[in-house]
Amino acid sequence: MRSGAVWLASATPETVDAFLDGLSTNALLALPWLFEFWALPHQIAPVGAWKTWAIMGGRGAGKTRAGAEWVRSEVEGARPLDPGRSKRVALVGETVDQVREVMVFGESGILACSPPDRKPVWEAGRKRLVWPNGAVAYVFSAHDPESLRGPQFDAAWADELAKWPKGQAAWDMLQFALRLGPAPRQVVTTTPQNVGVLKSLLKNPSTVVTHAPTEANRAYLAASFLEEVRARYAGSRLGRQELDGELLEDAPGALWTLDLLERAAVKAVPAMTRVVVAVDPPVTGHEGSDECGIVVAGVVMEGPPQQWRAYVLEDASVSAASPEQWARAALAAMKRHGAERLVAEVNQGGELVETVLRGIDALVPYRAVRASRGKVARAEPVAALYEQGRVKHLPGLAMLEDQMMAMTVQGYAGRGSPDRVDALVWALNDLMVNPAQGWQRPQVRSL
Repeated sequence: MRSGAVWLASATPETVDAFLDGLSTNALLALPWLFEFWALPHQIAPVGAWKTWAIMGGRGAGKTRAGAEWVRSEVEGARPLDPGRSKRVALVGETVDQVREVMVFGESGILACSPPDRKPVWEAGRKRLVWPNGAVAYVFSAHDPESLRGPQFDAAWADELAKWPKGQAAWDMLQFALRLGPAPRQVVTTTPQNVGVLKSLLKNPSTVVTHAPTEANRAYLAASFLEEVRARYAGSRLGRQELDGELLEDAPGALWTLDLLERAAVKAVPAMTRVVVAVDPPVTGHEGSDECGIVVAGVVMEGPPQQWRAYVLEDASVSAASPEQWARAALAAMKRHGAERLVAEVNQGGELVETVLRGIDALVPYRAVRASRGKVARAEPVAALYEQGRVKHLPGLAMLEDQMMAMTVQGYAGRGSPDRVDALVWALNDLMVNPAQGWQRPQVRSL
């Protein structure tokens, strides 16, 4: 199915001129407000007897515009003062501010999408929109599910459901409130996340789904934005979720779940007591070979060992690198973070690993480690530290976290080799699980 906009853009200039010349003056004035003509396929409401329309897509895929236009289609009649299908609408978002700034006043919000003769009036004191025909939309925050107890509606728009802090409770209260008219309906616009309320909704037989990646709406997005996010996140788990709009569930038996890593996220770190760089060298160094996992982590050693806290500072891994290239990358990471030690697995490279490193820096503080157990057995004690809340992550670790969530009790469920995870495990093993024997605590210093 092609939209009118797509047809118009691909038509010859002669065809476009003929089309526009054939429209009356009123039709020309109305054309910018006819969303059915301009909409992309995933923005058009499905036909049939559905209760919930879930629009799942990547960032910038046009979800907000679709939600706003659906509300318009519900409340507007054939003429400005004619009644529409719905008269009372609930607008629910993560916070009242986000509903107001995105769903109501946003560039793709209800006010921006409404033609002058049908534009609703915002009543700030009552937190509602009032249309010329008497239809009303009320604003609610998912932080306050109880505010939905009492009001009743015949339509609702729920934005970014997967982000709601009290998602299930707010969603349940909305369902009880959606009780006016012969067939109340609702639209959900969200970037999918692995949360129970969204997964339950998608399994409901009365739910219909449309889906689109970010690039489906590329005509309305900055080219530099698409280039940058695709270069940074393409192929990663975060990219599949935030750009492709895929609902990614935890792998069965995963050692690290999405929820666990979300709880580990921090924006800043304290002064480190000790910092190490861990390296998992590839067997070869040519295109198509495994990555060289390089992870920087630090520890704050305050109180007894069971109170120590570790912080993953950087994933400096490199792809298709020669031994000299990954060695220089690891040494550069040491310099950036002032690391005390470089830890490297030598099962594959043996003495070559140390030879390469010392060929660049003869005095590098170096410790060789050799795997005597399988990857899962080595990773489980480190995963336990996360469960205890003793490891935190700085932003920018998407590729590493993708590999972590693919590590299961049965083995690695991802593609290739989990080199980044291996490096992480060696770093946290050195800092937290089995600190080097005889190491003396230095003075706490700033990074």
